[in-house]
Amino acid sequence: MTQKAIGSNNLAVSRRGFLTNSGISATTAWTIIKPESIRGSSANSAISVGLLGTGNRGSRVAGYTQTNVRGRVTALCDLFDDQIEKAKRKIEIPNAATYKDMDKLLSSDIDAVIIATPPFEHPRMLSAAVQADKHIYCEKPMGVDAEGCRLVIEASRRHKPDKCLSTGFQQRYGKGYLEAYRRLQAGDLGQLTIASASWISGDPFRLRSYGDPAEHKLRNWFAYRDYSGDIIVEQDCHNFDVLHWFIGSLPTRVVGYGGTKVRKQMEIMDHLSLSFEFPDGMHVNFEANQITPRGFRRVGERFTGTKGTVETSRSRMIHYRTEGQPEVFLSDNDITVDAVDTFLKRIETGNVENVGERSALSTLMAILGRTAIYENREATWLGEFGGIGA
Repeated sequence: MTQKAIGSNNLAVSRRGFLTNSGISATTAWTIIKPESIRGSSANSAISVGLLGTGNRGSRVAGYTQTNVRGRVTALCDLFDDQIEKAKRKIEIPNAATYKDMDKLLSSDIDAVIIATPPFEHPRMLSAAVQADKHIYCEKPMGVDAEGCRLVIEASRRHKPDKCLSTGFQQRYGKGYLEAYRRLQAGDLGQLTIASASWISGDPFRLRSYGDPAEHKLRNWFAYRDYSGDIIVEQDCHNFDVLHWFIGSLPTRVVGYGGTKVRKQMEIMDHLSLSFEFPDGMHVNFEANQITPRGFRRVGERFTGTKGTVETSRSRMIHYRTEGQPEVFLSDNDITVDAVDTFLKRIETGNVENVGERSALSTLMAILGRTAIYENREATWLGEFGGIGA
């Protein structure tokens, strides 16, 4: 093989009915704005960023922000003092301003906010950040149900054109993924005929006990369906976003199976499989489990066309042609670093993006698969979501 390196603090969420006749379509906007108009300080100063949700993921994204020459993390917001103090140490920002109230963080003089709270809070907090006129980096998924995704789409459409709205679907910014997509668009794979994806790995979750039931559930949010959306929405949405991106359309229907074989102390599934049908009859298979031994990992996607196949993952891209040896491109760093750097560059240069709607549609793809599994039936996009994404 040839190898190349390529470089308001109420936690309750309402559950109003989902309006399938809202007529929302899939769009992504890019706008070029003068850099000096992006924030109150001069274009040469670092971008001031606040972190909303100081857990492991939030601290990691904020850490990459802090070490980027374009950004500095100046404020932290979380309900739990120990989480805030841990984040201060991890990010190395002992003098950061701290808040327990989201509204106070958003009313401060930060330029941008990273939203890394439990997924069920993402729609409410993204909407609040839009209202506060902040640049936004919101972790995936965009919600845990169809209503939450609708709220994100509506909020994204209200976001001012001079403000950036990026999301934690970091594969979109990884060099290997971008190269694979470039080759697909250039016709190097020929006509796309079939695709598959998987997330097979060891179990990353460990429950910790807390005396107060509400605190126990909030700190162990990943274990509860209503807080995380289940593993298919919280984690596997990464694969669905890549499928949405490369195929360029949304599935028409899906069937699937899943359940819990080992991880019975949690509500979420530990294994599942899905079969999607896309427009023009294209089929996509997906499988996931978290009951394999630690050290075994098969996370990524495969796209096959009439001229070849590309295999994508966070660490590399492999291009298999009908003739000749496979070509391997290795990613040179964590793709989350690429995502954060792109976010900050867009703010600095004024070449802002708004991918909230696109990201909500990828999340809905995961929710469609979850519906098929939970209800043991074929689930159709039209039947569940109406004209959303049409």
